[in-house]
Amino acid sequence: MEEAKEQQQPYGVLLYYKYAKIPDVKSTSDFYDSHCRSLGLVGRVRIAPDGVNVTVGGKLSSLEKHIEEMKSNALFDETDFKLATCDQPTDDRIIRECGFDSLSIRVVKELVTFRSNPLSKSPDISNAGRHLSATEFHSVLHDVMNGGGNGKEIVLLDARNVYETRIGKFEVPNVETLDPEMRQYSDLPSWIDNHSNQLEGKSIFMYCTGGIRCEMASAYIRTKGTGFENVFQLYGGIQRYLEQFPDGGFFKGKNFVFDHRISVGSSDDKVVGSCLLCGSSFDDYSSRNRCSYCRMLVLVCSDCEGKGCKEYKCELCQRSEKGSSPEDVQLEVMPDSLEALSTVQIKPVTDEISLTNEIVCPFRKLRILCLHGFRQNGSGFKGRTASLAKKLKNLAELVFIDAPHELPFIYVPNKESTSNLDLSRASIQLCRKKFAWMIPSKSDYLHGQNNWFATDIPFDPLQYMDQTEGFNESCLHLDETIMRNGPFDGILGFSQGAAMAALYCKHKQSLNSSLGFRFGMFFSGYLAPLPGYDGDPIRMPSLHCFGNGNDHKDRQIDPSQSVALRAMFYQGSCKTIEHDMGHIIPARSPYIDQIKDFLSKFA
Repeated sequence: MEEAKEQQQPYGVLLYYKYAKIPDVKSTSDFYDSHCRSLGLVGRVRIAPDGVNVTVGGKLSSLEKHIEEMKSNALFDETDFKLATCDQPTDDRIIRECGFDSLSIRVVKELVTFRSNPLSKSPDISNAGRHLSATEFHSVLHDVMNGGGNGKEIVLLDARNVYETRIGKFEVPNVETLDPEMRQYSDLPSWIDNHSNQLEGKSIFMYCTGGIRCEMASAYIRTKGTGFENVFQLYGGIQRYLEQFPDGGFFKGKNFVFDHRISVGSSDDKVVGSCLLCGSSFDDYSSRNRCSYCRMLVLVCSDCEGKGCKEYKCELCQRSEKGSSPEDVQLEVMPDSLEALSTVQIKPVTDEISLTNEIVCPFRKLRILCLHGFRQNGSGFKGRTASLAKKLKNLAELVFIDAPHELPFIYVPNKESTSNLDLSRASIQLCRKKFAWMIPSKSDYLHGQNNWFATDIPFDPLQYMDQTEGFNESCLHLDETIMRNGPFDGILGFSQGAAMAALYCKHKQSLNSSLGFRFGMFFSGYLAPLPGYDGDPIRMPSLHCFGNGNDHKDRQIDPSQSVALRAMFYQGSCKTIEHDMGHIIPARSPYIDQIKDFLSKFA
């Protein structure tokens, strides 16, 4: 009875963000952890030095209590708390994919990743465009539609990804809507750079789901100076607009959301999206079909899905056909055959259309997510593997990220020297931060600070055996990375990164979830001593490479540990490379040729 009563309680989703200087990031993180868990909330909380970004779900009464608590903190004055009532989620697969199966709280460098290059500086948020309420935004568009306005030409700019704009966007007579058609938000700066002529001298009206993406993007446009001053953004995003105009107003279709609801529409049931294969009106992403080449979400109607096709190519991959422009490419199917949707061909349109039973696709580089080792970072790992990347440049794109656990700086005092190590803040800032995927138990590493610690302990080649904490946080970090910057064809790990990559794949498999990768590459890896994993092998093609020469064996990770890691995988699809170069990723023959041979099977 109590359980039934619990399920009947109204459910909701809450979104809000706040750009403000966070005085104590760690205490803010601790507060969210204890407070949200006490209310039974699930979802994502991201905390950066310059603010917070929150998407959580739970009982409506719990969300209302959370809002009241946050409003009592002056830091959240004038915050727009967007609370929506909805059905309680029931589809476990969608719940997991949207991150609503648990509470994830992470400290990040910035609330939204605006640039793909981590070394590039993001624009100052204080220079963001002027906020317009839903009513103000609508009023301006209405005036322009009727021939009014202030004399300046107006252009609408959609700051969302193409899988979002497919199912809904603003459509206003006499107003051009610019859709960058990008896979990820970090592609927007380059689009703005390449299309500045379409923005210069105009009044730019921006919009996104809830507003946060427009903050950074509008600030970036305004940095371009004269001709780019008049930038406005829809405050509260499409969500607030649809609340103000339940019939949809100038917004046609549905608003894509990043939670279990998938999308939210208006009272107008017009369908903007269309099936990738047959072109019929369709806008339901519930089946979670993805492009077979870039892994982006695609729309495939139930009729086409039922005909058995598992190979889909999104419109962006279609346009990447060599020699084809966007308007010259179409998807052909055989509509009257049972084999119709397994016999797809992508080709330039000609006067005579022929039907064929093969899939023709352009070459696309493999995207590989790369995980560095213990006490390293993404940029350093990128530098160490520059030779490998150069030799694979025609085959693969390597994407490097930092692990989530920041480590303190350490040094070994020179007992024979009387000089003191310069431990000033300036000297610390000259050092690049170091990170880890898993850390020693009962340590302070989970909250690494910019401090130096002296140690007189010599290097312990078995130190990785004690690095067992922080795995769950690293899994959530990878989940978010893949959601934000993916999809990826494969995952590559070095040393502790290899151990983490293997455990992550095993973790996803144990949840009966898609591994998300077509293959894995594990260099100088080891089997991390974490409990709770069964003997079911990881069902993914894998490459295992480690030093095992007579004179140059890996002295940091014993080769037997790399062999133990290899045993986690299905042996029928394992490839092993043993080299004589120690604790490194080899980039010379014959090893690089064997690596290329492995990757070529997936290209």
